[in-house]
Amino acid sequence: MATDKTVMAVIRAARPSFRNIYDKIAFAVHATFLASGHVLIATGPPAFSDNALSSTSTDEVGIEDWNEQEDEYAFVYINPEKDSKKVLVKCLVINDKFLVDALPVGAPEPLHLEINPEDYVGGNGGTNYSTQYKNLEGLVKTLDTQLLSKFYASPQPPPSSETSETSSRNVNIDVPIGGPSSPQTHPSGIIYPPVYPSGVSDIFPSPGAGMYPTRPGFGTGGGSMYLGPNDPRWRGMVGDPVFPSGIGGDPGFPGGLPGVPPGARFDPYGPPGVPGFEPNRFTRDPRRPGRGTHPDLEHFGGGSDFI
Repeated sequence: MATDKTVMAVIRAARPSFRNIYDKIAFAVHATFLASGHVLIATGPPAFSDNALSSTSTDEVGIEDWNEQEDEYAFVYINPEKDSKKVLVKCLVINDKFLVDALPVGAPEPLHLEINPEDYVGGNGGTNYSTQYKNLEGLVKTLDTQLLSKFYASPQPPPSSETSETSSRNVNIDVPIGGPSSPQTHPSGIIYPPVYPSGVSDIFPSPGAGMYPTRPGFGTGGGSMYLGPNDPRWRGMVGDPVFPSGIGGDPGFPGGLPGVPPGARFDPYGPPGVPGFEPNRFTRDPRRPGRGTHPDLEHFGGGSDFI
């Protein structure tokens, strides 16, 4: 792994001439590749050619003409310590930003890095290279983490079909739809929430799959309009398909008429003894003589009993 000290040693040994701040960044990029074990095999015009990566030449070259182009640079490396595959590095200056793209042979796409030169370049400094850079350590770490360490990273193997099938079985085992409504413990020790069947309340919707219920009454009516085959409101009534003889063999509800719950009563239409709420006021008037149309089908009239 390259460090700021080894990179500065490479720069001092090469003693390059810089025209501007972009030359300084470009050569720092080059020195970082050399300090990490790469060997330069092309730079300048040969590195810009279309066959820069397909060329069979692997001879080491010098840095002549490395900054011949204006605001663009190119280098080709190999790393004998790794697999000796070629790596093409191109640098371009756009809107005061220094862009680096590195493409190893066989990679589907290049790695990209954007550098702000003002963060790493110091004053003129003459021939004292250490004063021409600032925060060289940060620049080297950025190049290592964003480019160099990714060249030879081992790809993660995709999950095998056997692993996927095992995971699928682990999720579904012992928790069938419509099965037990209590939490099931998998042999691995994971407790799976129950999956409730369809017998739920229309007042309180059922919880989602894998969710614990927050209210009672699943599959037992619960005061809703949903009537399932096991609803207690069917028990003991005529034609009961589940409990034709009632509960415990008693016909209907014990102590009352068949199908009538104990204590059932008729509620009056209004408070007893209050004028205007007598039950006979809510009866239908007899059909008027000579009129064959049912009162419910007649058009609205205009008399005193319009409403």
